[in-house]
Parts: sequence; structure tokens; C-alpha cells
Amino acid sequence: MGRALTLAWRGWGRVAPNPLVGAVVMQGETVVGEGWHAEFGGPHAETNALNQAGAAAVGATIFATLEPCSHQGKQPPCTEALIRSGVRRVVAAIADPNPLAQGGADRLRAADIAVEIGLREEEARAQNAFFLHRWQGMTRPFVALKLATTLDGRIADEGGRSRWISGDDARDYVHWLRAGFDAIGVGGTTARIDDAALTVRGSLEPRVTPRRVIFDRTGHLPPSLALVRSAREIPTLLLTQAGGPSAHLAELEAHGVLVYRINSLADGLGLLWQAGITSLLVEGGGRLAGALLGADLVDRYYWIQSPVWLGSDAMAGIVGLPSTSLMEAERWGVVERRALGQDTLLVVDRNACSPGS
Repeated sequence: MGRALTLAWRGWGRVAPNPLVGAVVMQGETVVGEGWHAEFGGPHAETNALNQAGAAAVGATIFATLEPCSHQGKQPPCTEALIRSGVRRVVAAIADPNPLAQGGADRLRAADIAVEIGLREEEARAQNAFFLHRWQGMTRPFVALKLATTLDGRIADEGGRSRWISGDDARDYVHWLRAGFDAIGVGGTTARIDDAALTVRGSLEPRVTPRRVIFDRTGHLPPSLALVRSAREIPTLLLTQAGGPSAHLAELEAHGVLVYRINSLADGLGLLWQAGITSLLVEGGGRLAGALLGADLVDRYYWIQSPVWLGSDAMAGIVGLPSTSLMEAERWGVVERRALGQDTLLVVDRNACSPGS
């Protein structure tokens, strides 16, 4: 299953809105076939693994990160391919929450194939958190916060300079990360200071270019910003305060920026959901990060920590987050820890851990 989870990542940025899925076919202790869902609309992981295994699939066990589908979509049902292959056992990490696709386990059992679900479930659920989010009755995107900070939690020096806190490996990772999201968001101050394009410029080309979202109460964005200049090529949305100043908004709209007037962050995220944005990567700044966290609107936090100090006058990564006691503080679950060159990546998800656990 560990190998299947690793293979599934190869679909990152290419298969959404479908889930990431990997599969491994084994005869005893020997791998005889493996595959992954590589492209939206293309063959599923189980089919690719079975095709590689060929006749060796007879009597084998297949490990898949998601319950095999049982419906005809862009591809035939995986359950029928499994039945025809002669496998004797299917082990899946998680059940399929999609009402159209679920039921694969029952179909396989009816064909006398043993089915087990739950092996390394926690890892598989974290891997497909965006996909699972859509089937939990949500009305806003899956929101991930990504910050690159110093050891003392600063995202820029006192002059507002942030290039570059993190190193090349971390920046390569961020471009890979962006490729898997529907949209990339920043606060207005960050947009004005950094003048970042918020595009994917790594080795992975996303199937669909992520949209850009700017959160700014005033809506005062200079037309010279890269985000505004390229708004007709890459859809760019501005979420600004309802009833606020509007002198600059018509000019932004003339450049192709889609302007949404909102009453709250939750309201704005709901509008993004209605616009088809199911996952959002927010890359700062500090006030936006604090406001989203304070409103319980963040589902995942990607923290890139660099071995440098900037001091108390530098810009904080998270601003305005309400204080809480240690006993009442919500504890998040660690999804991943690893080095990115000289930097360190920590990924944590909001979970149901009780305070003090």
C-alpha cells in the first residue's frame, strides 16, 4: 500500500477533479504490476496495474488507495476489469465517497473476490483531502495556507522584502504544490509589495491553470501589477469589502479582473465555491492568514521554515489570530515532515484531536 500511495502522487496536478489513485498487483511477495491514474479522463490506476500484470493477475492481490469504482464514466468500471482479471483479493485504503462511483466493494464481493478496506486509511485520506472535502457537504473550497517563514516566524524583513527567505528546493516544491490547486490566493498588501504572478513555473504543467484570488478590503490594486496585467490570460478574482470604496474597481474590471463584493471571508469562500473553485492555496500575507485561521477557515497548513532570523521588527507570518489557553488550543495532526534543501517542510491538517491529547 505504501508503494500504491507513492504512485498515486504522480497524478498530482493532472487528474482533478478525480482523486489521486495508485495500485499495485502482487503474487505473494512479488510485484507483478503497478499503475496510477495519470490523466483526467484516462485509464484508472487499477486498469493500468492489471494491464502490466497480464496473466500474472490470476489469483493475485491488488492494493489500491481508493475503493475501485463500479460505474461507467469516462472509463469503464474498474470492478469489471478486476473480475475479468482473476484477482482473488482487493485491499483498498479508503472507501469511495462519490455516490456515483461507490459500491465497488459490494460488486467485487458478489463475484467472490475478498475485499478489505482501511489499510493506511489515514495517509490515503490526507493524500485525497481535496477530493474527500467535496463529498462532506461543504459549501466552500478546501483551504490550505502556505507560509515560508524564518525561524522566528517572519515572512519579510522590516522593509517588506521577502525574496528570498526560502531556498531553491523550497521554491521548486511550491511550484509543484500550486499545480494541484484550483486557485492561488494572496492578500492585497502582499500582492502590492511582492507583485508576484502566482503562476506555476516548475517542471509539472497543471492540466488546468490555477486561477488567482486577491483578498483586499479596499480593492485598491495598481493596474501595473502583474496579476492585473495578465487577468485576461489567467482568470483573476478580487474579493473586496461590500459597500467599500469603488473608485478603482471599474478600472480593474476593465483589465479583466472579476470583482466580488463580500461581507465576510466565509461569504467570499462560498462565492469561490460557486465559481467552481474547490481547492484554494493561500500564500499570505500575515493578516489574511490570521483572519482565516481565526475564522476556522483553514483545513491544512504548509509551513516552510528557513534557518534565518529577522527579529521583532520584521513582518510576522500570522497577524491578528485571537489568543487561547493551552488547554483549549486546537491540536492539528501532522501529515508530513521533511527537508527541502536547507529548509524544513511541515504539513499539518485540522483534525478532531481533543485539547491536551
